[in-house]
Amino acid sequence: MSTTENAIASAEAHSAHNYHPLPVVVATADGAWMTDVEGRRYLDMLAGYSALNFGHGNRRLIDAARAQLERVTLTSRAFHHDRFADFCTRLAELCGMEMVLPMNTGAEAVETAVKTARKWGYRVKGVPDGMAKIIVAADNFHGRTTTVISFSTDPEARADFGPYTPGFEIVPYGDLTAMRAAMTENTVAVLIEPIQGEAGVLVPPPGYLAGVRDLTRERDVLFIADEIQSGLGRTGKTFACEHEGVVPDMYLLGKALGGGVVPVSAVVSSAAVLGVYRPGEHGSTFGGNPLACAVALEVIAMLNTGEYQQRAAELGDHLHHELGLLTGGGSVQAVRGRGLWAGVDIEPELGTGREISEKLMERRVLVKDTHGSTIRIAPPLVIGKEDLDWGLEQLREVLRG
Repeated sequence: MSTTENAIASAEAHSAHNYHPLPVVVATADGAWMTDVEGRRYLDMLAGYSALNFGHGNRRLIDAARAQLERVTLTSRAFHHDRFADFCTRLAELCGMEMVLPMNTGAEAVETAVKTARKWGYRVKGVPDGMAKIIVAADNFHGRTTTVISFSTDPEARADFGPYTPGFEIVPYGDLTAMRAAMTENTVAVLIEPIQGEAGVLVPPPGYLAGVRDLTRERDVLFIADEIQSGLGRTGKTFACEHEGVVPDMYLLGKALGGGVVPVSAVVSSAAVLGVYRPGEHGSTFGGNPLACAVALEVIAMLNTGEYQQRAAELGDHLHHELGLLTGGGSVQAVRGRGLWAGVDIEPELGTGREISEKLMERRVLVKDTHGSTIRIAPPLVIGKEDLDWGLEQLREVLRG
């Protein structure tokens, strides 16, 4: 057996099969490229579901992490540390908000948002205890915790994990009429992705986000934007909500916030919302740790230049133009997305999304499938135009058969 085959066989034997990875074993990575244990190079067109927006081994981020590793990595929130206040201040400024509640993973940020919205509903809005409702969208993906899968419509995420957490109303994505009809005096929040990633990079109809903003203001309901995948430069703006000039009541951030170095997530909102917490009501041993704050501070500084947002916008226009040329010719049904993020619906007779991903892997390009014959393309924002064009040419070759 080869080194690759041995590694995969060992993983299959000793790890739970909760993922179905492509048969490649990465050993090193730099920028937009990864190298496997056999020395083969692959173009990364997934970027860790946007966790690697700034590329593999970004020198600014690695240097920030290394410097902090020499000082202090963890204190717990039992004590203050000298990177925490700067992190919270700079992230709040980036978001145009006032307060930050740091966690580690995206799913933790979503769970925190659910708890926050309920507590705000009881303490501020005056909803009767135990009656708070949160409206979510069908085909959402907000994580895989027990509470989050309780409002998923994906059978794979839900099956055999009940009983489910109550308190959620599911409406069709992009349907303001249905959202309005679902609201009651006990509704405390609307939780949506500005662009649905796992569903196939679904962009809502024009005016939808602005309509959600208007509706939530009218009904005294929090608008929670899950920008864990869509935020921090991916769509050509710092936040996907900016494409409609919308500022929600709460941003949920993760993935790219840790620069592909450490897990960092955060709930960012106003003092009126996050001010509902009292000591002991919520927390995390690792949330807001010094190492995480040091890396995230460098991420924020990089975003403040606007360079990465501009790069995603310009290369994104090129990406979508080239992908658009593939539609209508019998190989691609539709292309969706914004910036350096695209969902590509392949004609089913050419293969499933998994099969197309495997064929691209054979040509040294790594993407990820989602439902049916859809693949997602989301390279690091640092990818070169020549590399992007080369990756797109491999897709064209695969589609030609």
